[in-house]
Parts: sequence; C-alpha cells; structure tokens
Amino acid sequence: MTERSIIVAGETLVDFIPATAGPLGEVESFDRRAGGAPANVAVALERLNERPWLCTNLSTDGFGDFLAATLEAEGVPDRFVTRSDHPTALAFVSHDRNGDRSFTFFRDDTADMHIRTDGVDGTTLADAEWLVVGGVSLTDDPSRSAVFDLAERARDAGCRIVFDPNTRPDLWSEESTQTLERMLSLTDVLKATPADFEPTAIPVDRETFGRRLLETGPDTVLVTRGAAGARAVAGPEAPWGAGVWSHEGYELDDVVDATGAGDAFLAGALSALVDGSGPEETLAFANAVAAVSTTESGAMAAVPNREAVERFRTRQRR
Repeated sequence: MTERSIIVAGETLVDFIPATAGPLGEVESFDRRAGGAPANVAVALERLNERPWLCTNLSTDGFGDFLAATLEAEGVPDRFVTRSDHPTALAFVSHDRNGDRSFTFFRDDTADMHIRTDGVDGTTLADAEWLVVGGVSLTDDPSRSAVFDLAERARDAGCRIVFDPNTRPDLWSEESTQTLERMLSLTDVLKATPADFEPTAIPVDRETFGRRLLETGPDTVLVTRGAAGARAVAGPEAPWGAGVWSHEGYELDDVVDATGAGDAFLAGALSALVDGSGPEETLAFANAVAAVSTTESGAMAAVPNREAVERFRTRQRR
C-alpha cells in the first residue's frame, strides 16, 4: 500500500481575511492567505501526518505562484497539481460583530474551474483508500465533469468517498439539486450542515437531517454544529454499524477566526477514520482539530499539527 492513501480533489484559491469586523465597505485592509476547502483539508491532513495527494489546478499568475509555494512549504506533493493561464479565484471574507462570516467571491473562468483529474491513474486509485471531494469544484464545467470522473473511477477501485458540499449558492451557475444528488449517490461519508442543502430541492428537516441523508447514498453523515460540537449518524452498512453519536465540542475563550474550522474538522475526522477510531473518538478528535484552528487567523494557516491537538485535549481533560 502506498504511503499516501488519501486523495483530495478540489479548489485552491486565495482568501483575503479582514483586519477588522464589519461589512466589506468598511474594512481598510486584508491579509492574503492560501485557502480553498479541499486545499485546507489536504494541508491539515499533512500536518496531522496523514500525507495526502492533492488534485487541483493553479493559475500561472502571481497568486498561483503564491499558492504553489505555500503547498510546497506544507509538504503537499505537486504530482496531481496542474497549472493553467486562467486567473486565481479570490474570496474576500467579512465578519459581522458577532463573528459570523460571509464570503464574496471573484471567480469568473478561474483556474479552479479547470481541474484535471486524468493524471490520477488506476495504480494510484488502487493504492488509495479514500477520496475527498469538495462541493465548489462541482459548480461548473469542466471541473465538475473531471471530478465526477475521478469519483466514479475511485469508487470502482474500492475507495471510500468523502464529500463536503460546502455550498455557496452564489457560485452555482446551474441548478444544484441534480448535481448534489449525483454526488451523494457516490458518497460513503458525508460531512455537512442543514444550511448546505437549504438552496436545493433536496428535502432536509433539521430534526431528521442525518437520517434523511442516509437515504441518498452515504452510510455515514457527520453533522457539524459549530461551537455546539458535532453528531455522527450511521446506517447499518457503515463500518461502525447503525447508530447516532454526539460530541458537545469544547469551550474556548480565545476564538480569533472560525474561517476553515469545518475543513479542519473534516481533516480531523478523516485522520481518525484512517486510524480506525470509533465514532466517539472520531468526533472528539475532529472537534479538537477544529477548535484549535479557531484560535488563529486564516483557514490554512491556522490548522494545528497533531502535537498541538493532543496538548489541547490533555488540557481539556484536566
């Protein structure tokens, strides 16, 4: 088996993090940070010593050079990273007075919409155990078709498919329901919130959210609830067997920025799954990774390593 048993596919972009809270029109300055949910997950997995592959496309512009250098510095290999002359997608983050975030995207025929997956060959897929797919890459072709092709080939090769819809309604140029239904039919582990499906026609009730989504394809649904923790809902075909488990999360007094906390959670959950952890430990570890990530600014830059997570959990037990 290869040392790299996880493949992450999706966008890499640049986040601009505001220096102060408030609407974009009132923010004087921003910090440039590498971002994109799948790239955040890949870097987080690398910091947790899981050594993933990342399949993404970067621009040949200056921002693309910055992203390439960041991934290299993080130890993420470039074997499945392509480059094109399309511009880099940009996301401007704003925080309201309560710390809630919103995103304004500049994404018109950008590099992340031109992901190529044909370089991920059958040998790589046969050696891999997991494929992680981000929802933003499914919003437009040609990346949508390329990612679906990879997901279908990975499933045929025996990989378990992990999907994070990360729904951004303003990015969808077509109706999203059919696309998400197709992806859910290929998914084994879904990480989501009810808000991910509110812009779609997929019927989701907050009280029955996890159980209803088991009917669409996944055998396991990880429901994130922000500061309130997370819940796992599994059907009879899941490795854990059928059941519902919860973790209330961790109380923090030093939250700085929650951008990317969901990506950190997903990386932590996947790391625990790779290690063969049960549902309780998976939720506890994933919530710890997410909690520590909120104590620094930026999504990718704030992701902790395994040692920092274990120190945090040790302090929480005292």
